[in-house]
Amino acid sequence: MVTALYRRYRPESFGELIGQTQVTGPLMTALRTDRVNHAYLFSGPRGCGKTTSARILARCLNCAEGPTDTPCGKCPSCIELSRDGGGSLDVVEIDAASHNGVDDARELRERAIFAPARDRYKIFILDEAHMVTPQGFNALLKIVEEPPAHVKFIFATTEPDKVIGTIRSRTHHYPFRLVPPAQMLEYLEQLCESENVKVAPGVLSLVVRSGGGSVRDSLSLLDQLIAGSEDGKVEYDRAAALLGYTHTTLLDEVVDSFAAHDAAAVFESVDKVIQSGQDPLRFVEDLLEYLRDLIVVLSVGDDARSVLRGTSPAELDKMQLQASRFGMAELTHAANIVAQGLSEMSGATSPKLHLELMCAKVLVPSADRTEIGSQARLERLERRIGVGSAPAQTTNTSATATNATPAKSSALASDSPVEAPASSAPIVEIPKKTKPAIKPVDFPASSVAPVASSAPASPASPATTPIETVPEPVAHPIANVTAVELREAWPDVLAAVNKISKQAWMIAFTLNVVDLVDDVLTLRFATQRDLDVFKTPQGGSDAVRKAIFDLLGVQVRFKAQVAEESDAPATASAPAPATGPEPEPLPEPEREPETEPEAASPEPVTEPKFARDEDERYGESLLREMLGAKPMTDKNGK
Repeated sequence: MVTALYRRYRPESFGELIGQTQVTGPLMTALRTDRVNHAYLFSGPRGCGKTTSARILARCLNCAEGPTDTPCGKCPSCIELSRDGGGSLDVVEIDAASHNGVDDARELRERAIFAPARDRYKIFILDEAHMVTPQGFNALLKIVEEPPAHVKFIFATTEPDKVIGTIRSRTHHYPFRLVPPAQMLEYLEQLCESENVKVAPGVLSLVVRSGGGSVRDSLSLLDQLIAGSEDGKVEYDRAAALLGYTHTTLLDEVVDSFAAHDAAAVFESVDKVIQSGQDPLRFVEDLLEYLRDLIVVLSVGDDARSVLRGTSPAELDKMQLQASRFGMAELTHAANIVAQGLSEMSGATSPKLHLELMCAKVLVPSADRTEIGSQARLERLERRIGVGSAPAQTTNTSATATNATPAKSSALASDSPVEAPASSAPIVEIPKKTKPAIKPVDFPASSVAPVASSAPASPASPATTPIETVPEPVAHPIANVTAVELREAWPDVLAAVNKISKQAWMIAFTLNVVDLVDDVLTLRFATQRDLDVFKTPQGGSDAVRKAIFDLLGVQVRFKAQVAEESDAPATASAPAPATGPEPEPLPEPEREPETEPEAASPEPVTEPKFARDEDERYGESLLREMLGAKPMTDKNGK
């Protein structure tokens, strides 16, 4: 018959006790300086070393070389109080759960009068002291307060609040804590080496997690796994099944299905959980723990090895690959939904139904109306259109540099004064007498169009005019965005337009997306007046175009349809040049610079007629109604 693992490896000195330096340090100092108190109170969770520390303290006090902070282990007292010893007559351990009354306290008081049989002190260890009744504590109060010189009391309890205050005030209280996971994992690894037991990767992490910081509980679970192992090796499958945790393979299937938005695979995995008889609540706990690990991997990268201790390098590489398929917002959204589902499943009558609804919410970020849900939808859309990928940045930069060379050659062929190094994008140069004030344009380098040039076009090369690009190449290529995706992102576009211009938003929020073919966006206007206002520089075309590009990475041209006259569509973008291939139109304010010299002052922009009358401005009545405001009048009463 084999002794239990937690008994074979019970510490015999304060140096062997793990995870309790806040207790062992002060006690060893008190023993070295001979400032030992007459009564101690050890409190803390179960299995963290309270009773063991009480026995070690008794060995230190009654050691032949003591009192000392390190027992010699050779004297009769140390041998009797060791893990293999039979106990000492001068060290009395009392189970307070069964000796908690006044009569028991009276008997203890009578025994304390007698001197120790052999050792220096007569020590009483009261385990589970919170079980003593208030009457029993009151009966002990006098002898605990003023004991004989040869008597020491040690109270051990998991609930110090149930020990009456008059007793607590007469003791030195030392709180014990749960052992940290990293320290527990290291201790279990050393113990397995001592036992010559091979453990599969991930098994000790399950034991530490199941033990919850209790050394005794962790050793009991490990002892159970070792007893059920074959050929001296503990397999991961058997450990996961015995401890009731979800297998890593099933968690990988669910997470991969979430990343691929494969609803069929997700619900198939949920069915595996139910058919295998596993507790859905435990599955959700394991899934939340795994999502937390993915967030850590995505946040700290290679430094995750120091945070996720006990995880093999192969497992970490797999988790990094899985985390890269998520964005931080989408991963946080999934973790929030799972955490909310976990709280709702506690005590639920149909946990399977809650589990399936939770998975459906994770698959559909649009169901989450919070900021995290919006960010998750945007990240999903960006991954779908290829925005934000590192390889795309390198490819686009190379493409920009390649496209810059023909543009430069064409410009030189047409005697246009354009000069640019080979490694940078070409820059516009216009003769000084007609040089306008050109503002930088915020769109990808590949989405460019020719500008007016004083040199005639050469028949040998169709593009003979210099082109204008962004000084810094944009890292993302123009992506294919469908009309459906644009409609889904339209509320975010309106929000961006609102931040750019309130006046533009008053027109834009009435527009409807009809179709998007290549870069031509068809919009439906309520009235012809809305279309006329939209064409003006202050009307909103630039703000809408910029908002679409910032969110979706697409430079669009507008094609209009009027609800009143749908058979006569109009175009809100600038017309294409008469010569050369049809270019992509640019934002009107950016493509119509002043043609006057720099010294000349620009022409004042006249205010549109619709803006002169406050009562006739579109949307003002609606805005005043929402805000409860009235129009302001000037001195002339207008």
